[in-house]
Amino acid sequence: MIQLTSAARDAVRSAIASSSNPAEGIRIMVEAGGCSGFKYMMGLVSAPESGDLVIDCDGVKVFVDRESSPHLAGTTVDFVVSLEQSGFSFDNPNAASKCSCGKSFN
Repeated sequence: MIQLTSAARDAVRSAIASSSNPAEGIRIMVEAGGCSGFKYMMGLVSAPESGDLVIDCDGVKVFVDRESSPHLAGTTVDFVVSLEQSGFSFDNPNAASKCSCGKSFN
């Protein structure tokens, strides 16, 4: 389903550890919008929602809703630090195209 690189797992673990609210894992979902048709949404959550797919990535829990699951199948999430920007990047085999910022796809 979804893979997290070691850099992404470390970034999520760090975010959970520094969160002021209890967090069990990270929710990754797809919503309509962005400059290419769909956009990725991520956030820390305290528990899965009913019907969520729960993926354990080396101790980091990833929650994906049913509607987003087909769009995210096979996706690898990385955390990249560069001079221009830092943040999560998505390598999604289901994306026919993506915008230059990498946060949305079609």
